[in-house]
Amino acid sequence: MGNGASGQDSLNASSSCYLRDVAPSSLCGVILAAGESSRMGRDKALLPWPPQPSGEPPLARTTTFLTANIHRLETETELVLVVAGQNAANLAPLVYATGAFLIVNPSPERGQFSSLQVGLRELLNRGRDAAVVTLVDRPPVRASTLATLKSEFVAALGRGKWAVVPQYGEKHGHPFFIGREMMEAFLRAPASSNAREIEHQHQGRVQYFPVDDPFVTTNVDTPEDYARLTTA
Repeated sequence: MGNGASGQDSLNASSSCYLRDVAPSSLCGVILAAGESSRMGRDKALLPWPPQPSGEPPLARTTTFLTANIHRLETETELVLVVAGQNAANLAPLVYATGAFLIVNPSPERGQFSSLQVGLRELLNRGRDAAVVTLVDRPPVRASTLATLKSEFVAALGRGKWAVVPQYGEKHGHPFFIGREMMEAFLRAPASSNAREIEHQHQGRVQYFPVDDPFVTTNVDTPEDYARLTTA
């Protein structure tokens, strides 16, 4: 009994130390933006946000999917990494203007999971051990949604979880929060894998958290998807 209590005390101390570390100084935002946007016909990262109904005069001040997502993530993190591909030169001015960091996937044709791996390796190289990951073609979630997910992530780590994934209705989405263990699981996997596949291999370590924010599961892949946002 004595040895068991001592071991549990050590585990609790270790968990408490890790929880203290999951603060803005150790949490890094990662935006995956290396896709070709073939179905959209133009780079989704550069789509104006918020979108405007057809025929409306242009807004005096607009941002883009990319910059809107950077601004949203930076409220809960110390730094934001944007993983680009062949579009890096076009994204660079927006990334640097917001104070984010541009990382280039040298082989974006390998798919989105390879971009996630590139981002996570850079995150670890920068001394971070927790990440909030989103896709550039998702509208930015509400600030309150992101703050709630972060709070739940910190609590979930104390329960032995590796990740928190938002859920809207029956669907899981982005942004999702991951700790060091899930990051390592992603990095050990082949580049031909996908995040959902690895997540399901460790489903007992994942906390699915319901939120009242449809943007966590809103895909914007085509001009029709984008047009629907004007009436959302």
